[in-house]
Formats: sequence, C-alpha cells, structure tokens
Amino acid sequence: MKYGLVVIGASLGGLNSLRGVLSALPGTFRLPVAIVQHRSSDADDTLQFLLQKECARLVREVEDKEAIIPGKIYLAPGGYHLMVEEDHFALSTEAAVNHAQPSIDLLFKTAAEHFGPRVIGVVLTGTGTDGALGLAEIEHGGGVALIESRQTAFAQEMPAAAIEATRHAIELKLEEIGPYLVKLDREQEAG
Repeated sequence: MKYGLVVIGASLGGLNSLRGVLSALPGTFRLPVAIVQHRSSDADDTLQFLLQKECARLVREVEDKEAIIPGKIYLAPGGYHLMVEEDHFALSTEAAVNHAQPSIDLLFKTAAEHFGPRVIGVVLTGTGTDGALGLAEIEHGGGVALIESRQTAFAQEMPAAAIEATRHAIELKLEEIGPYLVKLDREQEAG
C-alpha cells in the first residue's frame, strides 16, 4: 500500500472541521486515521460520540499499545499524548508540548518516523503553532501534507503556521479535504 496512516490535528473550532472531514469518508475507506483534537485532560467521551454520529467508520479513543488497524478512526484521549510506535499507538502523560496535551506535533513526528512517505498529515483549524513542525517532518519524509484553507478555518493561526513551515503542502477548503483523502485511498486501490 502506498499510504498506511492519516494523522489529523485540530484545535479551536476543530469539532466542526473534524465533522466535515469524517462525514466525507465512506464506509469503504481503508486507511486508519489518528486524530489529535486539543482538549482538557478531564474531557469525557463526548467528542468521540459527536464524531461517531458523522462518520461511517468506527471512532474510538485510543488505548495504550493498541494496534493500528485499517479503516478505524482513532482519537487521542484528553490529557494523553498520542504517538506512533511501529504498528501500534502509545499513550504518554509527559509534559505538554507547545502548551498542548495531547500534542499534534508529537503524533505527526512519530508518524513520520515510522511511516515515512506512507503518512498523510492534515492540519485543521486552531490557534497557536502546534502541528506545523510535525507536518514539515511528514513532508520532509516524503509524506503528503494537507492544510485547511484559511478561508474555511474557524481559527487561522495553526493553518498559517503550517503553511509557513512547509514548502509543498496542499491547502484545501474544508469541504475538499475528505474527498481528497478518499481520492488518495482509491488511487492506491486502483494502482
């Protein structure tokens, strides 16, 4: 398979952006998707429930050492960093990175390290710069870098920082991101 993992990062305004992306993924979408949405450490499973309502694939909060399985949507639990290790995920309660726990950069950097050119990174709406350096590492490793357009982002700081940190990232309107992921998934099926 050309691609092995999609990683998505979002912050302020992320619920609507994540809904927009996930609702476009059909039940036949085969790539696993790992999501970091900035939220507090005491967050309950409401986000998982709200995203599941919009998604044809199973959405679940990650458990430590859980295997990465095609077609599943994985969500970082509140208060835990989500990282990729070989063919599974790892959770950590180490200090916040870029004032965030979970950290988008940590997910993206570890995905780039283990999946190289087989990872697709997506930075959505948000404040701050979390995700920019990680997306640059994905791009540097030969992976695909996607950024929500500042035209559709509720908060433009994270997309702007990601654009500045990357050289060849593709900027897409929110409604174009899900269909673009589906196109990448279908291209590898046909190829």
